[in-house]
Amino acid sequence: MNDGRIDVVATDHAPHLLNEKVGGALKAMSGMPLIQFSLVSMLELSDKGIIPLEHIPQLMSHNPARLYRIRERGFIRKGYYADLVLVDPNANWQVGEGRYYTKCGWTPMDERTFKWKVVRTLVNGVTAYSDGIVIDGIRGMELVYD
Repeated sequence: MNDGRIDVVATDHAPHLLNEKVGGALKAMSGMPLIQFSLVSMLELSDKGIIPLEHIPQLMSHNPARLYRIRERGFIRKGYYADLVLVDPNANWQVGEGRYYTKCGWTPMDERTFKWKVVRTLVNGVTAYSDGIVIDGIRGMELVYD
């Protein structure tokens, strides 16, 4: 990630039921319900000195927008859609039931402790999540590609 060989860090949020994950690599459904933890995991890597903090928005926002030529997304710029995440760098919280948001009801991150925590998410400039509450009815908009 630090030498430019990896352009993007993303997840393939795959909310399979736990019983769909058994049977080995040839039988089990692929992917994991991890999207909620991707940003905080990257921030934790920054704290450990593994990746510079300034590389995270490039890898998770700027580069995907550039690579896929997504119009008015991926940057904090005048006229762009405000898709933003606010984090607390000193939250020190533990993942547990009721603290993850996935339809399948589990995550491999269960019981993991994070220093960083997402406290607010804005989608198109509208608060979609705040302090543990998902605001119902807030949806993203169709992406436009150049």
